[in-house]
Amino acid sequence: MDNNFNAYEEAAEMLKALAHPVRLCIVRGLLKNGPCNVSYMQECLEIPQSTVSQHLQKLRSSGIVKAQRQRHEIYYTIENETVRRIVQTLFEEE
Repeated sequence: MDNNFNAYEEAAEMLKALAHPVRLCIVRGLLKNGPCNVSYMQECLEIPQSTVSQHLQKLRSSGIVKAQRQRHEIYYTIENETVRRIVQTLFEEE
């Protein structure tokens, strides 16, 4: 064992951000479908746009997704490769 608690703290924060069903669904959807905007996610998830935006903000602040503006819309993609591998591993049998 080591006591590099900074690394463990970062990993724990990333896992906390993923530990919500809606956020996990958003990340998985981005992995499967590629870049998406909030309107598309809102339609797929059938939840209010404000709720999707709140979850995306948490994912952005955790460094899991990034936002890119394309004209008048913002598209989200997965930025964190570790998260990509974790979520792919969680759902590899489906």
